[in-house]
Amino acid sequence: MKNKKTVLISGCSSGIGLKCALGLHEKGYRVFATARQQKDVDSLQAQGLESFRLDLDQSDSINHAVDKVLSRTDGTLHALFNNAAYGQPGAVEDLTRDVLRAQFETNLFGTLELTNRIIPIMRQQGYGRIIFNSSLLGYVALAYRGAYNASKFALEGLVDTLRLEIKNSDIFISLIEPGPITSQFRANGFKKYQENIDSESSVHHAIYKAIEKRLTNPGPVAPFTLPPDAVLKKLIHALESPRPKLRYPVTFPAYLFATLRRLLTTRALDKVLLKISSGEHK
Repeated sequence: MKNKKTVLISGCSSGIGLKCALGLHEKGYRVFATARQQKDVDSLQAQGLESFRLDLDQSDSINHAVDKVLSRTDGTLHALFNNAAYGQPGAVEDLTRDVLRAQFETNLFGTLELTNRIIPIMRQQGYGRIIFNSSLLGYVALAYRGAYNASKFALEGLVDTLRLEIKNSDIFISLIEPGPITSQFRANGFKKYQENIDSESSVHHAIYKAIEKRLTNPGPVAPFTLPPDAVLKKLIHALESPRPKLRYPVTFPAYLFATLRRLLTTRALDKVLLKISSGEHK
């Protein structure tokens, strides 16, 4: 197992993280698949993966997970895939400071802390790959996703800065930017919505009814939704290409809006995004 390339992945309980962990394992990587809850760790182990808990909201958990990986790899790590994240639905004016802080704790602060534990290891060994799973919503915003939009916009800015700062190292940095992917993302978002948004008292009450319907719909809501295999394909390229791309859009909407953002004025782009939002909330 010492000759296998090692990769640490956060957020492997389902969806993109699970598919990427299993796919890389089948391809011959030594995968350390982590999850926040012990029941998910047990499930990952039952599927033949090396797995343990990693909660990005807790520094002790991050440190324990990294130490565990290094103890099994003689202090080295080929790659880190920062995948763990969730989406907090809700209008911006209905977000409290604590709710927004919680979104950033997982999607940005915990991801940064984990990355900063890994960078010195890669500097010392003289190589490494760090891939961040961002989103289409890291470069365009959709209504009623303000907390998630903000966390992914911030992540992209942080990663762009990091890439400039380590340009003289042999550590390659990439962003994967998926559009709609089949996963538990909506179901997990609905739980956060129920926990943190007082829809009955909000001026957005009527729209929230449509949002609840969208979040609880078991079928694909957005057009052009792809399975998580689409992300796995981009991840493999980022891990194995001698010149990995800096950004990997996934799904047609991701490519489309990356182009529209460059071509349209802000007002024109807003009209397109508002039309999408109005279609979601009917």
